Amino acid sequence: KMTQQMRDLQLAQARKPPGPSSPNAAKRLYRNLSGKFRVNYTSFDEGSLVGRGEKEKLRKSYLFQSNAALFEAVELQDLDRVQELLKHYSPEELDLNTPNSEGLLPLDIAIMTNNTPIARALLQAGAKESPHFVSLESRSLHLSTLVREAEQRVNELMAQVVNEAPNADCSEKEKQLKAWEWRFRLYKRMKAGFEHARVPDAPSSVHLSVASSSSLQVTFWEPLSVNSAVVTKYKVEWSCSPTFLPLLGEAVIDKLKDLHFTIRGLVSGTAYHVRVSAYNMKGWGPPQASTPPFAVPSNWREYDGRAPRRRGQAEALDHLLGQVKTVHQHCICHEPCKNQPQSRKHSVSKSLKHLFHPGSKFLKTLKRGLYLTAIFYKDDNILVTHEDQIPVVEIDDTYSCLLMQDFLWFTKVSCMWDEILWLRQCVTVSQSSCSCILQTRFKMLLAISQMQGLLGIQDLGQVFFEPIKDKQGNILIVTLKEVKTNQTFESVRWVPICKLQTSRKSVSSPEEPTALDTLLISVQDKLAYHQRSSHALSPGLYLGYLKLCSAVDQIRVLVPERLPNILCHVKIRSNPNISREEWEWLQKMARVEEPVSTEPEADTSQNPLFQELQVAIKELMTLVNIPLQEAKDFRLYSQEVLDFGDQVSFLLLLPPSEDVCTAPGQNNPYTPCSGFLTLPLQIFELGEER
Repeated sequence: KMTQQMRDLQLAQARKPPGPSSPNAAKRLYRNLSGKFRVNYTSFDEGSLVGRGEKEKLRKSYLFQSNAALFEAVELQDLDRVQELLKHYSPEELDLNTPNSEGLLPLDIAIMTNNTPIARALLQAGAKESPHFVSLESRSLHLSTLVREAEQRVNELMAQVVNEAPNADCSEKEKQLKAWEWRFRLYKRMKAGFEHARVPDAPSSVHLSVASSSSLQVTFWEPLSVNSAVVTKYKVEWSCSPTFLPLLGEAVIDKLKDLHFTIRGLVSGTAYHVRVSAYNMKGWGPPQASTPPFAVPSNWREYDGRAPRRRGQAEALDHLLGQVKTVHQHCICHEPCKNQPQSRKHSVSKSLKHLFHPGSKFLKTLKRGLYLTAIFYKDDNILVTHEDQIPVVEIDDTYSCLLMQDFLWFTKVSCMWDEILWLRQCVTVSQSSCSCILQTRFKMLLAISQMQGLLGIQDLGQVFFEPIKDKQGNILIVTLKEVKTNQTFESVRWVPICKLQTSRKSVSSPEEPTALDTLLISVQDKLAYHQRSSHALSPGLYLGYLKLCSAVDQIRVLVPERLPNILCHVKIRSNPNISREEWEWLQKMARVEEPVSTEPEADTSQNPLFQELQVAIKELMTLVNIPLQEAKDFRLYSQEVLDFGDQVSFLLLLPPSEDVCTAPGQNNPYTPCSGFLTLPLQIFELGEER
């Protein structure tokens, strides 16, 4: 018999012990395991274990129990317990795809009892159907065998219970009889579920979009009716012919967490037709053709043959920097820097002892000048010196030059923390003959070297977008870096930020706080800015809002506080690619020389990109608090799509040309009131590059 062969195979492999034989046994097992789900087996007293062998034996025992509990939870249709087991054990630990002694997998039981929630939970975890069911006939025969053998066992036990006198053995046989009666009913329910099921309907919708010049993105949705059987996989087919003859390719998707598939390796400029069909235990259902019925792989750059803007730029800059280094390598116009702090190969843990050395050159107070401070933080803790001070070094105590130019130069230097020694050698100057600006920048490099040497860390992090000033004439440049490693360093002092704020004794008045006091008061805001500025956008096409404002010495750009390294934006769709056809339509709209419309027109209302843009424009105008009727004067930037890597792209929405950049003192009707900030344009560009 097929069932007997499967049992012999499982016994030979000795993969797992049989599970509880009744619902009561399963419930007892659940109670025994319930207190152990949140405790790792290695948390037991190591002294109670003789060696690794016993610990491994204990571990396997719990895994065996969890596997048996999973089968019983599926059979009892206990969704909560199934989810709990899947949460606390990996598929490998649960032996999720190894058949039991009856030749069944947990997913088989779930789909044949038509328990959709449990089946979906198992599919999300990577569950498969039993490989033994190679055809409908084999599945039907196997179920019939299980039902027949269970019925025979019930009849045998019933006869024994009736014929035997009451005793302990009879009581045990009554328990076995109840367990087999329950299993008999389970198998009959599974058999009936299989017999009444039919193949699934076609997927309710299939959307086709152009992902690149050589790929298409297929997104599909579940059938409206699965005909009493859970869908366990989908098939995507593609062809150059609407009849799908010949078929160019197909792919079976059995990981159903995300119902989409990317067809790669296609020929640019060729039309492809796509269809998708669903599968359940009764077989494949009818296919559903995509909408639109075909698509042509392409990219907007093919419209005029434009090369990527940044192609080869990084390599060219590295080559240029190498040439500059070569020229300066043997230059005699600068004196070699001797005894540089970073030239000593200190380990981080050893160098951090400088924080607590009596000869440390960190400053405790500011005395009118330009200073550098480095904030290293981990969770809610901040790195401080032995005197519970944030590390501060002096740049220039006679600073009087134009700050913004020097500050922007400093932010560019922060992209080359590892090259400070070389930069110092190139900028070494005679204090009597050089300009104020060059002297200040040389002092900045000296201060960076001093901070790196005292901390033993070269990477000082990201520069905060504006320096801190006070009325005493102090200017504080702040760098921020998050320490994500769990490594602990000898003699390092991490202090909770709240404790540092409350314990510091201010030497200034509340009306006129020093720059250091201002830093401590606002340190959480600066850390939040630093964390948010490192967040990345999810893949997709976005609509960005470009708004500038000018001052005497700089131009600033409007950004959202929640993501200050990106323009104000909303997501148009998950597919970042603009196809050639879509770009041609945008160029046609731009040549009309009419403002952006928020109302559909007869010839464009069926264009998917037009519909997506309508929704995005309305959402963006609401975000920046601009009345929708004023969007009629806005325009889409039609010169190019801004690509940020392969996964993120932007279309820009611009105010009227005279209002793109607001002059000082000019009334600005297109700037939102809250939830946004303005960054210096150069700072924004550097953050974007990071």
